[in-house]
Amino acid sequence: MQKNGQQLARFVMRRLLPIRERRRRDALIGALSEIVQQTAKSKQTGFASSFVIFNIALFFLIAERDIQAVKIDALTHPDPWKRSLCARVILLTIHELDMDKVTGQKLKEALDDVSASDDLKSRAIDALRSLRIVQKKARKEFSFLRNATIAHRDSDALAQYHAITDIDETAVLELAGDFYGAAEKFISLVPELMIQTSTMPGLVRQLLNRSARRK
Repeated sequence: MQKNGQQLARFVMRRLLPIRERRRRDALIGALSEIVQQTAKSKQTGFASSFVIFNIALFFLIAERDIQAVKIDALTHPDPWKRSLCARVILLTIHELDMDKVTGQKLKEALDDVSASDDLKSRAIDALRSLRIVQKKARKEFSFLRNATIAHRDSDALAQYHAITDIDETAVLELAGDFYGAAEKFISLVPELMIQTSTMPGLVRQLLNRSARRK
């Protein structure tokens, strides 16, 4: 009876979730398109600090888009193997984000270059800290699942099989929700950061710093 109830719930949600997710998906696609343009433009024009900021936003938006593309199937697909695979893709996406490559000292220098306010710096750093907490949770709670079933694959095929078939898709989706919330904290700052990087003092400082680095 419980299994039939779960199947019915998945059947209903498979029809409702795409409708509920449409607005978020469209907003995500729009944001991704805009940030791609801004990232490319700042790279072309040589405004390094603007590029760092937009590149971080784009980094997280790409991960969000990957998760968004599979999360409905992870929760509602009628094939349990497909649900498991989509959930494992979500785990791998969150687990493997190497934030040190795009954040860290680079962001601090970029915010200093454009004379960002202390409040804006604090909120940007706090947003990245929230993302690291989510990633730490993923690595702590799901590292075996990631290693055994999608990243390296356990040589014990029976253990691998049970890990795949016993996966808790709901717990993975909750983690994805935490990731969305943390990523949104940084992405929501992008309009303010765009204004900050586009001011005359911000542009001049970037040009001066670029010239200084070339000497």
